[in-house]
Amino acid sequence: MEEAESPEEILAKQQRKEKKDLQAKIQSMKNAVPKNDKRRRKQLTEDVAKLEAELNQKHEEEIKQINNIADIKVKVAVEEVVEEVEVLALDVGEQNDAQQTRVSKAQKRRDKKAAEEKERQNRIAEAEVENLSGLRHQEVLKLSQKLAERQLQIREISSDGHCMYRALEDQLSQRGVPSLTLSLKELRVHTAQQMRTHSDDFLPFLTNTSTGDMYTTDEFEKYCNDVEHTAAWGGQLELRALTQVLQLPIEVIQADSPTIRIGEEYDKAPVTLIYMRHAYGLGEHYNSVERLKEAAIEEEG
Repeated sequence: MEEAESPEEILAKQQRKEKKDLQAKIQSMKNAVPKNDKRRRKQLTEDVAKLEAELNQKHEEEIKQINNIADIKVKVAVEEVVEEVEVLALDVGEQNDAQQTRVSKAQKRRDKKAAEEKERQNRIAEAEVENLSGLRHQEVLKLSQKLAERQLQIREISSDGHCMYRALEDQLSQRGVPSLTLSLKELRVHTAQQMRTHSDDFLPFLTNTSTGDMYTTDEFEKYCNDVEHTAAWGGQLELRALTQVLQLPIEVIQADSPTIRIGEEYDKAPVTLIYMRHAYGLGEHYNSVERLKEAAIEEEG
């Protein structure tokens, strides 16, 4: 398939034809004037020159016009390209701005989280200083004395809302029994499931703090969901559920109160947790226990 001719090519072809036609006309005019008629020959020469000049002027104007059209097209094309580039640059700029905004927001979240953690650590440090001669120090001394009588010592557990489950997880891992080696997440899931399937054993002990009424079914389900999916703090109800799940007794040693024993119907060595009222100055907390280092060294020797 032949390519279509450009406007320039069409014009050139047309002008060549017009020149050819003019030459034919001039030749015809020359043939019509006798050679010996000087006056008419002179007029003929003037007429031919005029016709050629007029045609040349016409062709120059046509070429100029088509060139102007080409220039306009080029200018429009250039403007369109420039506009596209500007739009693209604008889009890229907006994307960069959006990305920068996202980065800034993400950085702000990280900075806020880091600041909160730093503030938390500062509170803990301040509480540690205050407690050297305060309630926590006295509580640790009493617990250490109780544990030393049993050749045990405190094993610190992080304070993050999961401390009871983490302490229990640590105790189970120390036993080295694969069937009892459950993760924090698994312990929470089992606890919630046990409470749901035995709601009669747990629901009567839960009341709405605002009304004093026993939990409704929906409130109890929300409570179980929090146990399973959040860092909700655990207490004696959850420990009761866990003794049933693990088929193990759990004992909780306290500084100023008798040791609490849950699940005594299970005739096995108990899981031992430490309950502290003044841990870190941030409230109640559970720790695990481990063999007293001196006793462990003597046994290894």
